[in-house]
Amino acid sequence: ELQAFERLAADASMAPDIIHRAALAEMAVGEFGHYQLICARIVEMGADAADAMEPFRAAIDGFHASTAPADWLEGMVKAYVGDGIGTDFYREVAVYLDPQTKELVDAVCDDLGHSAFFVDTIREEIERDPVVAGRLALWGRRLMGEALVQAQNEAAEHQGLASLMIGGQGPDLIELGAMFKRLTDNHRDRMMSLGLRAA
Repeated sequence: ELQAFERLAADASMAPDIIHRAALAEMAVGEFGHYQLICARIVEMGADAADAMEPFRAAIDGFHASTAPADWLEGMVKAYVGDGIGTDFYREVAVYLDPQTKELVDAVCDDLGHSAFFVDTIREEIERDPVVAGRLALWGRRLMGEALVQAQNEAAEHQGLASLMIGGQGPDLIELGAMFKRLTDNHRDRMMSLGLRAA
């Protein structure tokens, strides 16, 4: 959520007009609010928020460093497709959390109408310049590939995360594969909503 805040704020600075800039800035503020809610829940559970997040910071920072958008339009696709992958992942693991934490995760993952903004904006840009569709389709596929690699690496490195990802039942490669298939299917649907090919 902190990364989402920073990225949306950066995307806002690249927006072509005041309307898009204000919309992205408003979304950034919302993401920072989500970050504060998550920190408060971690503290409520008896842990230090920064300490709890630190083991995963390098992976998240690495993902965003390796998928830095080249322009505003790529930033829009990343905000929609990339964050969508993350949201799907969080919802997958949230079903195994305690009810209060699951409720928080679900609330943080609520769309709040952002998807419609991104879909409309990206489709308008593609309609204005159809040539960009091919580049954006490649970009969307790259985002998915990078996200899957990072998730798999983190699961391999953190046994607790791997167990959570498959419901706390210990290593189960079949269930893990099924989860990644669901993530991939959702990604395909998101790409299709933009009028882009996912494969």
